[in-house]
Amino acid sequence: MIAKPGKQGQKYVGFEKDITNGMTTTVKIILDARVFGLIKEDENCDGWLAAGVLALQDKVADAWDRNGFLPSRLPDELRERHTRIYKQAVEDARTHGWDPDKEIEEKHR
Repeated sequence: MIAKPGKQGQKYVGFEKDITNGMTTTVKIILDARVFGLIKEDENCDGWLAAGVLALQDKVADAWDRNGFLPSRLPDELRERHTRIYKQAVEDARTHGWDPDKEIEEKHR
């Protein structure tokens, strides 16, 4: 996970080492950055400082702002890329133990 704000020098563990390779907020930022071409599709952000991930988050937010905030509003090419990237990420996350239903249950306890 990303270090707490203010902790200098702490680095992100990387997409593949994130919690169960699951759909954490940081992973979603990385996936969206891949969709919008802000990073290469094989970039996992391993070793990035928190400030770098936060800067990427700002760029992702700007890209969503320009594209209507919903995958269904993306131009065809981006929508197809979004579908492909997220489909693979969800499959991988489930393979590594991510359970979205369990995550929802834990948030509502």
